[in-house]
Order: sequence, then C-alpha cells, then structure tokens
Amino acid sequence: MRLSRFFLPILKENPKEAEIVSHRLMLRAGMMRQEAAGIYAWLPLGLRVLKKIEQIVREEQNRAGAIELLMPTLQLADLWRESGRYDAYGPEMLRITDRHKRELLYGPTNEEMITEIFRAYVKSYKSLPLNLYHIQWKFRDEQRPRFGVMRGREFLMKDAYSFDVDEAAARRSYNRMFVAYLRTFARMGLKAIPMRAETGPIGGDLSHEFIVLAETGESAVYCDSDVLNLPVPGDDVDYESDLSPIIKQWTSVYAATEDVHDAARFDREVPADKRVHTRGIEVGQIFYFGTKYADTMKAMVAGADGAELAVHGGSYGVGVSRLVGAIIEACHDDAGIKWPEAVAPFKAAILNLKQGTDDVDAACEKLYRELNARGVEVLYDDTDQRAGAKFAAADLIGVPWQILVGPKGLAEGKCELKRRSDGARENLSPAEVVTRLTS
Repeated sequence: MRLSRFFLPILKENPKEAEIVSHRLMLRAGMMRQEAAGIYAWLPLGLRVLKKIEQIVREEQNRAGAIELLMPTLQLADLWRESGRYDAYGPEMLRITDRHKRELLYGPTNEEMITEIFRAYVKSYKSLPLNLYHIQWKFRDEQRPRFGVMRGREFLMKDAYSFDVDEAAARRSYNRMFVAYLRTFARMGLKAIPMRAETGPIGGDLSHEFIVLAETGESAVYCDSDVLNLPVPGDDVDYESDLSPIIKQWTSVYAATEDVHDAARFDREVPADKRVHTRGIEVGQIFYFGTKYADTMKAMVAGADGAELAVHGGSYGVGVSRLVGAIIEACHDDAGIKWPEAVAPFKAAILNLKQGTDDVDAACEKLYRELNARGVEVLYDDTDQRAGAKFAAADLIGVPWQILVGPKGLAEGKCELKRRSDGARENLSPAEVVTRLTS
C-alpha cells in the first residue's frame, strides 16, 4: 500500500479526552474515530489490526474443534424472558421496540439465542459434544464509557458455546477452550494469565478470566510470579487428549482477580519475593454453567437409554476489539505503538528519505514490488514529507520493520533496516532486506 493513496489521518497532538495510552495512540495513529460516547468508527489502519486479531482467534477456535456460525445482533426479548435474564440483566441492556411493537434487544451476549438454535435441531446425545461460536458486534450501554475500546459500548466479541451430555464431558470442553485461549493470546505476543473469577450474570460456578497485566487495567489482580513463566502449549497439542495436566499446571499456581482473592491463602502459599499485586486487563473469560440454560429453556437430548437429559453448557468469550487496546498497553514506548508481527497492520514500511530523486525512487519502487510479490504486507511512504516526519509517523503506527532508503546509503548499495521492537539497525543491500523479511 502506498501511503500517498492510503487513508491515514494521523493527529499531531494528544487528544484531550484520551486518558490511557492505548486510547491516545489509537486516535493519534488514525486507527479509529469516536462517533458517539463509547462508539467508534474503525479506520483502515485500525481495521487491519482488528482483522488480524479476529483471524488468530478464528484459527485457534477451529483448531480446538469449535464450529463457526453467525447470529444476529438483535434478539427477541421473549428468549431472555425464558431464561429469566431479561429483567435481571439491568440498564446495560439496550431494549428496542420495532414498528410492529415487538420487543427486541441489542445482544450483549448470546446464551439464549444459541440455546434456542441448539434445541431446535439437536435431539440426541449422539450429536454431542458440540461447540458453536461466532464473532459478532455487541452492545452494552455502559453508564460511563471510557478508555476507548477498553470500555466502549459497542464492541466486537468472539463467543463460543459448548453443549455436552454431562458434567465430565462439559469440563473437557472447558479445558479445550482454556488451552485454546492460552495459545490464542500467546500468538498475539501477549502473556495472558488465567485467573479464577466470578461468573457474574452468565451464571455457573466455574470461570477463569484471562488477564494481561497492566497498570491501566480495570481490576486488581494477585498472582505468583511463577505463573508468568509457564509454557504455552505448542502447535502439536492434541485437543482430543486429556488436557487436565496442562490445566492443573496453570491453575495450581496462585492467580486471582480481586473479586475472588483469598488474602490468607495468598500470604500462605506465595513467597514474599514472588507476590505480584498489580492491575490487569481482561481479554477473555470462560464459563461452565451446567444446566442453567437447558433447565429454563428446555434444551434436552435423548440419552443412550432414551430418557431425556438436560445438556450441560459453557460459554467462552474473547474481546476481539478490546484486544487491540490491550496489545497497545503491553507494547508501546514514548514514540508510539510496537506491534507484534502477528497482529501488525503491515509487516514493513519503506521510508523514501529523498522523494523525487531518481535513484532513491527507483530503489524504493523495486523493494516495494519485490516485497509485495513475496507476500509481505508493506506500507510505502512515498509522500513528500521531510525525513523526520516519516520517522515519527512510522514509529507512531508501530510497523515492526522500517526500511530507510536514502541517497547516502544507496551510494554504498545499502539500505537501513530498523526493527521497531528494540530499535536495532542494520545496513543491508536491498536484496538482503528482501531475504531477511521473507525468510
């Protein structure tokens, strides 16, 4: 993509309304624009990152055996009355009446709708286990939206819902999602720690939040520092195998949100030099809620003996749009964002340091063509801005690799390759740059 043809409305000044780093940098880098309180338009740069995150989530859900569908944003109020949550959910639910006086709501979550879909089609235990997921926009009417995408009203979520014949099978489904979440966040360059958490309005008695440690997080967290060094399961993990040893490894080390923190146990089990008390950003949460929705909504299947059984359920959410902010909170410096490659909007940026000079223009064009031909997503800054402005913009938007092409280096047959994560620089030939970025 040529920057001269891209839509990238960078702001020079820090927006006054931005209270935390991710909000400030997303606005400054031209990733989004606020349209109403807690509601944002995703501009091209931000949308590229959002889609990268969404795809990683999708790949790991598919790998774990979940099946994708897509449910609508609007839901019938009567479904929620069946479960008993319509009145209990509170003012965060946006309630709507259409022209035919039908009562609807803009979905904050989808347990009722997926249960209604399940009970319409699945009649036998032989169709289980089943895990269905979608990635969809949701709305919760936050009283005080703030911090940009970290606490917005409209947000993109991945929600998966498992259905199993009994508790043992349901816990196996829970374990598969637990492991899938570890892998998902690790692929994005994040250390997300599973912490025992309250179930809230979802219900049930087993839940873990996946927390990224950050001082700007919304809740206090307590953990043993050993949890920061546990290994994440690799590509070869077998989701059909017994995953309980992995779960035990991660849950036997103390880690809890403030809602369920046990101060006495924390002091007793965690050595003083390993106690971590900080704040964290929730990027995902998983729940096992038993037959809560099956009982109220009559989601039954015929068992092996022909008797009806209430299915056991679980739900598993990932804050896809929130992750954009969480990654920035974890990966930035004073100059701007430092995207992990897996979620970066572009892998590399070519900075033409002497636009209009024949040899520099030609070298940049050749690099641009060759990198594109090899599948490297590259942003070519072919604008007539001064070099300093190009450096500042490239650092701000956080592209992992910057290729600096100027007359002085080209005179020696070299370009400068800068790694955004640590500022390391190398002088390489254009051919070596292409090899480095494609190897």
